[in-house]
Amino acid sequence: METGEIAQPISGNKPYQERARRALPLLVRQAEAQTTVYYSDLALELGMSNPRNLNYVLGSIGQALQLLEAEWEEVIPPIQCLVINRNTELPGEGIGWFITEKNDFRKLSRKQQREIVKAELQRIFAYRKWSKVLEALGLKPVSVDYSALLTKASTFRGGGEGERHKKLKWFVAQHPEAIKLPRTVSSGQVEYPLPSGDSLDVMFTDGDDWIAVEVKSSISVPADILRGLFQCVKYRAVIEAYQAAKYLPQSARTILVLEGLLPDGLIPLKNILGIEVIENITPL
Repeated sequence: METGEIAQPISGNKPYQERARRALPLLVRQAEAQTTVYYSDLALELGMSNPRNLNYVLGSIGQALQLLEAEWEEVIPPIQCLVINRNTELPGEGIGWFITEKNDFRKLSRKQQREIVKAELQRIFAYRKWSKVLEALGLKPVSVDYSALLTKASTFRGGGEGERHKKLKWFVAQHPEAIKLPRTVSSGQVEYPLPSGDSLDVMFTDGDDWIAVEVKSSISVPADILRGLFQCVKYRAVIEAYQAAKYLPQSARTILVLEGLLPDGLIPLKNILGIEVIENITPL
């Protein structure tokens, strides 16, 4: 029996229902930003040690939306589709209970699953009543005011490349396995030039995929790390434009690599922007 079928709507007092009430506003935030979120990242933001426990949380959200659908007599897209597996880039198989003929989703090919999920994501992003959904369920939207930190990031000026940054950059370039890249990826190119005038800290290639890495050493302050998140957004767009200009498939991935930890206050922003962050990378 599917988790989505077993889970109860969010109105109860079971731990997964309480988490569902906390998770739904986060998913609405992601929907409005038109960005998916990995299981592990959502679990981290919810303070959950095991992302697998999100199955009941998401099932509870799905059940609540189906009840609201019946009450409103209109279709509400399954917002839990936004939570995807890092390896497959797909929601868990339990989503089949909400988007296909019940148990049929797992029987489909990976390509068919991707097509179905792609269509659902477009409906989720286009839906204009998420705030009303939260209101109907007695929930409030979430927001974090980054104004002060954004101002600091906008005016931040580093003192040139330090030895820690240089050492981290060269270590990452020579050890792609340290940032969980496939074994097929060879050493990266340091200071890779882009036509925008930017230089990437490290560039890796894996077939058609270009993987840009921005590194921040342990001495980087929060404003500099926030700046790194936005640099990843920029680099991804520039690389895809560069690939298009060279008549290549547009396939870019950006990673922010930290010698230390991502500040807790930046976790929501990382999820909103859809940036992959890898922490605690220590040069040998």
